[in-house]
Amino acid sequence: MNLKSMSASLEILAEHGEVYWHIQEPVLWSALNNFRKAITNEQIDLFNDAAVEVYRLGSSRIKSFGASRQAALQNISEIADGLHMTPRVRDVGAMALMNSVCNKVIRPIDGSCCQNSPPLTFLQKMALCLFVASTLLFLLFHFLRKRPHRRPPAPDPESLEEKKPATAPGGPGAACGALCRMGLIMVYFYLCDRADVFMKEQKCYSHSAFFIPLISVFVLGVFCSESTKESRVLNREQTDEWKGWMQLVILIYHISGASAFIPVYMHVRVLVAAYLFQTGYGHFSFFWLKGDFGLYRVCQVLFRLNFLVLVLCAVMDRPYQFYYFVPLVSFWFVIIYGALAAWPQIVQKKASNSALWYLGILLKLVGLLLLICLFAYSQGVFESTFTAWPLSSLFQLDGDIREWWFRWRLDRFAVLQGMVFAFLYLLLQKKQVLSETRGEALFSAKVSLPLLLLSGLSFVTYSVWASNCQTKAQCNQMHPYISVLPILAFILIRNIPGFARSVYSSFFAWFGKISLELFICQYHIWLAADTKGILVLIPGNPSLNILVSSFIFVCVAHEISLITNLLAQLLIPKDTVALLKRLGAVGLLSLLLGALVFMQDDKQLP
Repeated sequence: MNLKSMSASLEILAEHGEVYWHIQEPVLWSALNNFRKAITNEQIDLFNDAAVEVYRLGSSRIKSFGASRQAALQNISEIADGLHMTPRVRDVGAMALMNSVCNKVIRPIDGSCCQNSPPLTFLQKMALCLFVASTLLFLLFHFLRKRPHRRPPAPDPESLEEKKPATAPGGPGAACGALCRMGLIMVYFYLCDRADVFMKEQKCYSHSAFFIPLISVFVLGVFCSESTKESRVLNREQTDEWKGWMQLVILIYHISGASAFIPVYMHVRVLVAAYLFQTGYGHFSFFWLKGDFGLYRVCQVLFRLNFLVLVLCAVMDRPYQFYYFVPLVSFWFVIIYGALAAWPQIVQKKASNSALWYLGILLKLVGLLLLICLFAYSQGVFESTFTAWPLSSLFQLDGDIREWWFRWRLDRFAVLQGMVFAFLYLLLQKKQVLSETRGEALFSAKVSLPLLLLSGLSFVTYSVWASNCQTKAQCNQMHPYISVLPILAFILIRNIPGFARSVYSSFFAWFGKISLELFICQYHIWLAADTKGILVLIPGNPSLNILVSSFIFVCVAHEISLITNLLAQLLIPKDTVALLKRLGAVGLLSLLLGALVFMQDDKQLP
């Protein structure tokens, strides 16, 4: 009767939170004193059975908590006074209760049998619907294409040529097929890092765990040397190679937890700065040489950079700023485009030898430098700019701008340094100062040898400085000003000797072509728990687990690269009017989804 009288109140509590009924532990009756002999295990079992019957424990909102009882049954002989549980039993019960309550909030790295999967968000449900619809449409297109039909009369050659583009691979069927494959890949992402299907393990840094894989990778890279198609400075094969080995180093750095070792941390920071240096160099060179400032080019670049991240934001329920490198390179692309596309547009085909033309370029670069300094040395201006709507939704992480401030400020000069290097290189190339013939040194022997010695000295100096840094904060304060030295030293050492400039590693270049996908995919299907742990597909065998998960990880990144390139060609037309219509449709769809998400969040508020 007493239990039934509390039933309604407990049910009301269970509607707003979690209610556990403690299943009482047994007693050691022989050890009880005379005043406690009335407490018997038979009575305790009757009370427990009554609670299970009244509250329908296990089938109602009220949950049964019997972990401490199970532990007590295994250690009942250790109860000193026959009544009070031992500290070991109490610890087991407390740990089980804390796991059940806290794991849903803090999402621990290690696997836990008490951890529940988070409920699907509105965006996750919408993404699931999109992928299912794409799969059904793809199967429909495939069925219609394979269905037997009457053979039409043979057309004449002229009409065949006219209809050839219509029958070429592409169109809605190809887009649905790409989205179908992307949906299957996203299911794998979700299972790895959200559904608690696979275990996770902690990172544990050791020098051998970092340097042995690093040396092995570079040995493989050296044995895959091939001749480049062209021998100019920073040719396409060489930049792909550069991105590839840097990405492999960063992957080994992340999975080994090497950020705890400051010298390794600082050298990897240079690699990130080198990526941004290449961003400035590549985009500046393209706009100067091609002069293509059209909307098609902008949409192509932004789509290829952001497609995977936007899909992951919806599927994995993470903010855009969580994948910080993509917002960083997207932001700098927009800045470079705005600076070079603004009047007067300075491109090679309009170039002249007048000093006024070079002055225009310098003024733009100086203006960009002043803008960077304004944001870097005035945190108030920076925060007021990036916390304004709609930028706030792109650059805030969990409602805070500090992560974006840290990431942006750390490599704030790298992109500008890449642009300046591209300007100087293209200028020297135009003046025919450089000797880029295959097999020949870039400069004369009198210039090449001092530059090579100076580059080697720069490498050694930077490594000594990084090894003597006491704290990351101290290192990061100097990093923006000196990171360019090892970057320029590497470029000179790699390009001054003619034989070095004429060969590249196809092994590294292959990884370089999918470097962005590798960097983003590692967050969930190689690492785990949002990069804090390591994914465990095969428990109990770390070496085999790394081999299997790495193979799947690389294959998935390569497939996503193919899907992204295909969708970029299919979804972004070259016709400006058609492109504007699609951008308008995407904008309206984004506003609609934003409104629906806002209404869903508003309903969940208490």
